[in-house]
Formats: sequence, C-alpha cells, structure tokens
Amino acid sequence: MGTDLMCGLAGILGPWNEERSALLAAMGESLRHRGPDDEGLWNPQGPLGLVHRRLAIVDLSAAGAQPMVSKDGRWILVFNGEIYNHRAIRLTLEGDGIGGWRGHSDTEVLLEAIAHWGFEAALQRCNGMFALAAWDVRRQELWLARDRTGEKPLYVGWLGGDLVFASELKALRRHPAWQHAVDPGAMSLMLSLGYVPAPLSIHPGVFKLPAASLVRFVLRDAASPPDAGDFAAMIKRYWRLEEIVDASLDDLWRESEVAALEAIQNLLDEAVAMRMVADVPVGALLSGGIDSSLVVASMARQASSSVRTFTVCFEEAGINEAEHASETALYLGTRHEVLPLPSGSALELVERLPEVYDEPFADAAQLPALLVADAARGQVTVVLTGDGGDELFHGYQRYLDGERLWARIGHWPEALRRGMAGSARGLAGITGTGAIAERLRRQAGRLGGGDFDDYYRRLLGFPGALPGAPPNRVPGFTWPRSPPRLREFGARMRFVDQALSLPEGIHVKLDRASMAAGLELRVPLLDHRLLELAWRLPPAWHAKGGVGKRMLRKLAERQLPQGLASRRKQGFDVPISSWLRGPLRTWAQDLLSPSAIAADPMLDAAAVERCLSEHLSRHADHGYALWALLMYRTWSLRYG
Repeated sequence: MGTDLMCGLAGILGPWNEERSALLAAMGESLRHRGPDDEGLWNPQGPLGLVHRRLAIVDLSAAGAQPMVSKDGRWILVFNGEIYNHRAIRLTLEGDGIGGWRGHSDTEVLLEAIAHWGFEAALQRCNGMFALAAWDVRRQELWLARDRTGEKPLYVGWLGGDLVFASELKALRRHPAWQHAVDPGAMSLMLSLGYVPAPLSIHPGVFKLPAASLVRFVLRDAASPPDAGDFAAMIKRYWRLEEIVDASLDDLWRESEVAALEAIQNLLDEAVAMRMVADVPVGALLSGGIDSSLVVASMARQASSSVRTFTVCFEEAGINEAEHASETALYLGTRHEVLPLPSGSALELVERLPEVYDEPFADAAQLPALLVADAARGQVTVVLTGDGGDELFHGYQRYLDGERLWARIGHWPEALRRGMAGSARGLAGITGTGAIAERLRRQAGRLGGGDFDDYYRRLLGFPGALPGAPPNRVPGFTWPRSPPRLREFGARMRFVDQALSLPEGIHVKLDRASMAAGLELRVPLLDHRLLELAWRLPPAWHAKGGVGKRMLRKLAERQLPQGLASRRKQGFDVPISSWLRGPLRTWAQDLLSPSAIAADPMLDAAAVERCLSEHLSRHADHGYALWALLMYRTWSLRYG
C-alpha cells in the first residue's frame, strides 16, 4: 500500500542547454504548494528535462520519489494524483511475471504497467485521478495524459523553441520566452461561462490537455507551435463519454429498481473505501445536501474512528446550510466543524484568487472552497467530497426546468421563439425590477436558440454577460454535442455537463483551492464505474414529479435524517449578487471604473458600465456576469 498523492509536475522538451537545470528548478519551485516535501529532477543532456514536487503521504521512503525510471530503463515517469486500484493492477502484473518491486507506491505500479502493456492500455486499466508525463527513452517520445473526468490539470505550451508542460500556468511563466498575451476567444468564453475550456487557455499558444485524453510528442514538435485546432487534432481520447452513452442505450438496466439501488450503494461504498486509504488523517466536506451526506454516511460505516467533517456558514438568511449539515453530522456521529464566512472577509479571499487560479476563473463558490480547504488542512490532509452527484444523477434544477420548457416550445418555428424572446425583453423593460422582470430577461436570452443544444448553450451562459463570440464559434473550441441517439432533453444536458462543466468548471475550482492549501481532495461519486452505471438507468428513474436525483434520494431515505431526501439542492451557494451591492461594492466599482476599463483594450467600457449600473440599481441581476468581469480584471492586474 502506498502512494504519492498531492504533487506538481513540469517538463521541457527541446534542444538541451546549460540553463535547463536552473529553469526546471524554478518551475518546480513555483509548484511547491502542490508538493512541499521534496523535489526531484531528471535532466540528462538530452531533449527532455523533468521536475516533480512531492507530498509523501504513504511510502515516505526514496522508493516513492519521482521522476521514476522503470526497471527496464525504458520509461521515465512524473505523476500527479492517485491510482485507486493500484493494488489490483500490481497483482495482475505479478501474475504476468512482473516483480522485484522497489517500494509500494502507485507511481511504481503505474510505471511498470506502462512498461508492460503500453501507455494507452495501462491508462485504460486505471481507476483514479491523474495527470502524468512519461518519456519513452527507446523511441524518444513524450506522452502526456489526464484522467477520465479531468480532476487533475495539465498545461502545454510552446515557448522559444521549447515544448513546455506543467500542472499549472505559473510554472510555464518561469520560462524566459514567456510573453503575456490574452486569447480573445478564450476570454469571451470565460466571461460567458466563468472558465476557459480545454483545449484553450487564456493565453494564445498555451493549451490545456482535455480530460480522458493523451498526446504524443517527439523532439521536432517543439519547433512547430500549433494553433488550437492543430493541437486538438493531435489529441487522442482513450475513454470517450459518447461511447459510454451509446453503449448504455444498448444495455439499459433490466433488473429491478431495488437491485439498481443496491448496485449504486455497493459501488459508492467501494469508491469511498478506495479513497479513504491513507496513512494521514482523512475527512470530508459536508454541505448538508444529499450527495456529500451519502459520502459521509458511507465513510462513517467503514471508518475505524469518528470521521472529521467540515461545512461553511454564511451570514445571509436563506442560503445557510450549516444547520442541516450539523444535523447530519450529529446523526452520523462525525466530529464536525462549522467554518463561518462573514461577508466582510470575502475581500481578503478575493485578493488571493489570481494567484490560486492562475487564469481568470469565475465560480463564486471558489471563495468558500478556499476557506474550507484552508481550515480543513489544519485538521486533515485528505478530504472526500460529494461533487458529481448532480451531473450523474440528474440533480440540477435547470435539468427539470429545461426539459419542461423545451417540451413545450421546442417544436415551434425558430422565428416564433425569437419573437417570444423579443416580447419577453419588452415586458421586462416595462416591469422594471424584481424577480418577474429578471426571469423574463433570462428567458429572453434563451428562447432564441435554433435547437435544443443552442438553447442549453444559452442557459449555461451568465445572464448579462458582455457580448462576445458565441461559445460554438470560438476557434479551437468545440461545444460538446450529445450522441444523436440520446433523445431525452435532460440526458442531453447531463452529457454536456459531464463533458464540459465538470472538468472545466467544478474540477478547476476544487483542484486549485485544495492544492493552494496543501489538501488532497477526492471525489467518490465520480468513480467511472458509477458514471457508467448512472447512464444505464432508465430516464424515468432519474426524475419524477418535478424532483430530480431520485435514486440518490431513495438511498438517503434509508440512512440519513428524516426530511433530508426531500430537500431541494443548495450546496455551497454564495450570495455574490448581494455582496457586490454591499461589502464588495467599492472594490467592484474601482476595478470596473471607466478610467480603469479604458486601460484594458480587451473590454468594452460602455458595456461594462451598463452592466455594473444595472446591477447596482437593481434593474437587473448581473451578479455572475460581473463576477466574471472582476475575476478577469483582478487576474489581468496580477499578470498583465
């Protein structure tokens, strides 16, 4: 049993020079927060140099250190994450005659699996979260890869004749050829969605490897910088969500609902047990909702001692779930801690965001994520979360609302829907302010969609976002389209969220916040076996009577406090709209003042002024759009 959990990696592929060792050391130092315990360099006088930052949690000996060389000397590996089934893989390798292990780390198992089965075949056997780089000494090939749902990040860029890669952008910025520039298409996506989706990054010529993908490079590739489209063409998917969905349509669950519930629970318990393995304290983030409560309930049944749990408490009425989380913690017997997030402390956290997230990122829940990660790290080194339950089991209210609305209007001619959108905007103008006017404005922005996919693109975008290129027309980025055989509107929304919002939004938020605190975060509900099982369930089992997440609610009824299963989802919501009119108002006005915006050629000063004015006057709720603008501005001031 062993692993090197939290780590950071970086490397350079290009002509060797005498400055490489110093540059690699500087890149590694920029990733110290991801692995404060040790640094390893692999820097022969050849085309590739590697650096690894390590946090040793199990197998603290040098046998787990990276970069690691395979027993046959052919492969060198740097690895960030964890292979949860490494013991099973090790047994299989031993059955094939592979032995002589130096230690007990999952890194060594993964490395020998690559040496034995090949790079892609080894990845397909892995159950885990990871980003990795492997160098084939014999063929002089560099291989990069990320896990199935994109829990761990990996950037790739072309700088001064070098191909440079790292866990975070801050390592690439150490390269002497780094030039700060902003990709207009990436910025447009960020202002609309709150994140820059792979394969793009905020910088032209620097890309993110997408989830569930691998890519191979040789030395000559370092001299030929690709554009985003060329980079996308190099990528190969070793696991495809589209294929999982198509296969599920041919293999729908045919046993009883009771049997399906038992299968879900068994897989969840197994996923939780695999993610509780550590020789350091393990806890959980408990929001008070169904998903995190089910994870904690599973932990409580399997743990040898009381589980540590943490939740965030807001001052604002109507969004505080601390009471529900405390009730669940008491019911399950956990050692619970409530972490207050006063509105006045938000500004202190805001100042950290550009450094933590590296490129502009705008999910207001990043504030409590940072808070809870900081506090939990003082007590534990590893935490489990309930993320992923909504995307897998139909938990978001937008799924239910979107299905209901499109079922009514989807068959209408597009011209009629556009006319309705214009009427809704007119009525909103007459109504002025208030919830009804806001609802009309939001629907007006969505009704003009040419088809259901276009409607959902508009639904995911921030209301009031600055005009920019539509998400489906940004060069280098392809909006995910659900398989043609997937008919149900709710299932098609889940597909887009699993392919896009989950890896590019939720995982980015969680990885950067936890890594900044030196905390390892694990997500049992995103075990790929649970994801695949969820797609096999009949659509009617996901939602009924206007209530989603039906299967998880049924599990909750069996093992959690009465009433929890029927509560509407809330999670770590943040009152960002009211904060921008209150404690964050002056900060926002300063960053978005006409004189400040005039100095930024990427922004339309008139549009920014209109967005801020409408929000502060309560004529509209542009809280999310403004948060995206503010995250871009704070990032730009830090790195511009």
